[in-house]
Amino acid sequence: MKITIFGKGNMGKAIGDNFDACGNEVEYAGREFIGELGDIIVLAVPYTAVDGILRKWGPKMKDKVLIDITNPVDFETMDHKLVPDGTSAAELIQEKAPGAFVVKAFNTNFANTLATGKVGFHEQTVVLMASDFLNAKDKVAEALTGCRLKLMDAGKLRRAREMEAMGFLQISLASAGKLLWTRGFAIID
Repeated sequence: MKITIFGKGNMGKAIGDNFDACGNEVEYAGREFIGELGDIIVLAVPYTAVDGILRKWGPKMKDKVLIDITNPVDFETMDHKLVPDGTSAAELIQEKAPGAFVVKAFNTNFANTLATGKVGFHEQTVVLMASDFLNAKDKVAEALTGCRLKLMDAGKLRRAREMEAMGFLQISLASAGKLLWTRGFAIID
């Protein structure tokens, strides 16, 4: 599949490398991107950059899988979310891009755990996915077949609320030096 990733930072690169390792065509999109969007689009940017991307590219995202990896955290204060209680960044993105099939994924993982496939040195990295579209989650799983990550269906898109809270907590702990950026939370089953 063709994968378009908005964002060229650590997360975008780690996610892109996993898609690439599974034989997908990966393309990175910056501000000047003029290409065609892929089958799967990844928003690997800060939450505050999402509206600009959706304004420019939203209509072209119709019938595409749109992966939201954002954690709507106020990174200046590390004290509150940038979305109202009772919703999530993913749900708001789905409202703003109604023709896309939004999947919340990768937001509970650190870049290093995606790059190595391990949390710490022992546990396999588990990527949670939430969406109202089962076919969209299946498409992401298909595109990542054979990679070092384990995918887990977390349910409907409203589960993104808990996933974003989990991401917020993990980022807060790492920012405070209480958790290593190379480790993070693990799911052991």
